[in-house]
Amino acid sequence: MRERGYQHNYPDDCERFINSLLMGKRINAAIIANNYAGSHEEIKILYDQVIKPALYKVGELWEYNLISVASEHLATSLSESVMNELYDKIISEDRVEKKVVLGCVENELHQVGIKMVADIFEMHGWDTYFLGAGIPTIELIEYAREVKPNLIALSLTVYSHMNQLLKMIKEIHENLPHIHILTGGQAFRHGITASISQLQYVTVLSDLSEIEQFILKYPDYEQK
Repeated sequence: MRERGYQHNYPDDCERFINSLLMGKRINAAIIANNYAGSHEEIKILYDQVIKPALYKVGELWEYNLISVASEHLATSLSESVMNELYDKIISEDRVEKKVVLGCVENELHQVGIKMVADIFEMHGWDTYFLGAGIPTIELIEYAREVKPNLIALSLTVYSHMNQLLKMIKEIHENLPHIHILTGGQAFRHGITASISQLQYVTVLSDLSEIEQFILKYPDYEQK
């Protein structure tokens, strides 16, 4: 339910959301999120204009030792919890016969970004298999063999893990050469490495709008 008399103001909402996260006020964060629960378009705005920049700011505060690791982890946990509450508003009744397996690069702990990506796919009727953080590459490959997805999406948050991403992509492609791989995440704010941009079976998407455009143009995609 929206706050009475509420009008969208993304910068103010982002600041309020940051404060809610840093103070550990889950209820306050949920109230802000519910103001955007009226449609898929509003939820995408919430993700792109409120939650994502809020978590980027929290990450910067942690990087400069202005908040503790515990505070950074709590902020991430609260954000994901709030997003989970919106699931019944996200899932589309109009399903398409498409599947995507989503996960993080090995050894990464931040899964909110790839959760947003999973939700965008759900809005467009895809079946999503969200494996989150901490999934070993071999386990992801074995799971993908079972569910036979159209795509595999990988999130990279920490730029220093780029070599791990490349290793993971190579192993997936060697075992599942017919499956296209999507990747993106905060680490790509530093730019796309040539070693990834040259791979024809990999697409790097920088934000949620690019992901949505990819979905809409995906081969054989049918808007119902």
